[in-house]
Amino acid sequence: MKIGIVGCAGRMGRMLLKEVSASPETTLVGGIERPGSPATGTDLGLLIGSETIGIGVGDDAAELFAASDTVIDFTTPAATVTHAALAARHGSALIVGTTGMGPDHVAALERAAQKVPVVFAPNMSVGVTLLMALTERVAGLLKDDYDIEILEMHHRFKVDAPSGTALGLGKAAAAGRGIDLDEMATRVRDGLTGPREPGSIGFATLRGGDVVGDHTVIFAAEGERIELTHRASNRAVFAKGALRAALWTRDRAPGLYSMHDVLGL
Repeated sequence: MKIGIVGCAGRMGRMLLKEVSASPETTLVGGIERPGSPATGTDLGLLIGSETIGIGVGDDAAELFAASDTVIDFTTPAATVTHAALAARHGSALIVGTTGMGPDHVAALERAAQKVPVVFAPNMSVGVTLLMALTERVAGLLKDDYDIEILEMHHRFKVDAPSGTALGLGKAAAAGRGIDLDEMATRVRDGLTGPREPGSIGFATLRGGDVVGDHTVIFAAEGERIELTHRASNRAVFAKGALRAALWTRDRAPGLYSMHDVLGL
């Protein structure tokens, strides 16, 4: 499978380059950065501390999509919208791990998914995907006297909050309870907030240091507390999951899929 990477010079981009280059089932056909990036022209092998491979960092997204069976995108919501249109135009499957996606951004993925396979997940980790499935299951089994709180922590450079993964866990908990997350989410608490609203799903956000990603779903009742936790210590878990999703799209029908689909959950 021929795979291209957008945002290839970033932290996640370099992890993706390593995973795709190391896989016997894939061929790395290129990587791009935004026009004017200082990384433009740098050999992709040098970006990951390896030998040169004769492919430099480009800035032509259309050219990359035309050459790729599948493109992996961990960039920004605005860039992902552009990439979704290119995927549909060139017939490339698209793997999206971009966070901070709003309804309009997701709508762009849905349009592309009418023509090509699109896998979109707020977190590509296999472990986090299992955590989401467990969260939905536990939320459905426990009664409303178990309050649900979601705690997440990431590195100081993360720009969106709560994280896409935390919101995904919130949606999983809401699905288990049969409620609408938008109506029941409490995303900020400050000052005199009064008692906790029954049935709400709370979020707490921490930022600092080099934390790759910690997520805990807390089910708290009188007398006991259940906590489901996932901690990522290396971004390679996200890259491995994205590569697994890319390989899964081979000969797949057009549609908008999730990592739950990839894992058969």
